[in-house]
Amino acid sequence: MSELTPNHLSQAQYWMQRAIDLARLGQYSTKPNPNVGCVIVKDGQIIGEGFHPKAGQPHAEVFALRQAGEDAKDATAYVTLEPCAHYGRTPPCAEALVKAQVKKVVIACSDPNPLVAGKGVKILQDAGIEVETGVCTENAKGLNLGFLKAMSTGLPYVRLKVASSLDGRTAMASGESKWITGSSARQDVQHWRAIAGAVITGIQTVLADDCELNVRVLEGIDLSTVVQPKRIILDRQGQLPLTAKILQNPETVMVMTPFRQELADLGVIQLSPQPLNQLLQTLSQQYQIYDVLVEAGATLSTAFLQQGLVDEMISYVAPTLLGQSARAMFNAEFSKMAEQRRFELVDVTQLGQDIRLRLLPIQELI
Repeated sequence: MSELTPNHLSQAQYWMQRAIDLARLGQYSTKPNPNVGCVIVKDGQIIGEGFHPKAGQPHAEVFALRQAGEDAKDATAYVTLEPCAHYGRTPPCAEALVKAQVKKVVIACSDPNPLVAGKGVKILQDAGIEVETGVCTENAKGLNLGFLKAMSTGLPYVRLKVASSLDGRTAMASGESKWITGSSARQDVQHWRAIAGAVITGIQTVLADDCELNVRVLEGIDLSTVVQPKRIILDRQGQLPLTAKILQNPETVMVMTPFRQELADLGVIQLSPQPLNQLLQTLSQQYQIYDVLVEAGATLSTAFLQQGLVDEMISYVAPTLLGQSARAMFNAEFSKMAEQRRFELVDVTQLGQDIRLRLLPIQELI
């Protein structure tokens, strides 16, 4: 949890940071719902708090209001995302706050979901409740990059993960790739899989590595609470063998392939072959998959980048050299400096002997 105190931040920022910390407790379990935290404060003390743990369960505001009880009257609620205004599996949280007679609601981030989109704020204001917005907005947005993008654009947030040597190689010429990075970096990958609604790979990666691409271990986390990502295999020629390890849990597998009855018999969801941008739209709009992690070979990784579909690249770099005959990280052909793809470096983290770079593509070419 945050070590910040009211002396270091404004009161509103301090309590909102607590709500953000709470929201993060649901990061592996809430899919496809957003991560949301709520703190209710009265006379400088927390009287109720909560987070949304799982789709179908009560929202953060409900848990916080239950804890606060009658003391919620005339209190201030700090919520990381605009309270919902519609009836879904649960009643509207905006109405619950009105019923509890809170005095003020502080909101970090507005909700672009058309079912909410300002309606939650309006319900509160129409009831005479003071509403403040824009507190810790960027931190709150970071909790729900996929949800916010999908609600705004219809497309999921795409992270591209690569692991390479110092000379930009990902495997030996034979395809041997285990292991370039160390255990700390490989453990870190589990986090990105766990927050993803789907992991996308190509058939060649499955054939070469017989990978599972699931979440196998998260330090301090009960895996039974983790919503496993769908594993999506792009297999335009129908090459996926029925003996592949990834098919041991077929209910979490989707394959983009010409229809195969044997996969249907296993319960695998099959998607018709389609362009990558259309695939992403399908995942978001039909399957409520808002965060995608691409773990693939050079050809598919390059295609995502060149088509401008990558929102963030996570690059693990190991302090080793594999040589010029090893397989390259990307296979784009550039002949001029003006064709290069540039990135904004937003974070560098050392993981054991490896480093992790988090990079945002700069869309404008130099």
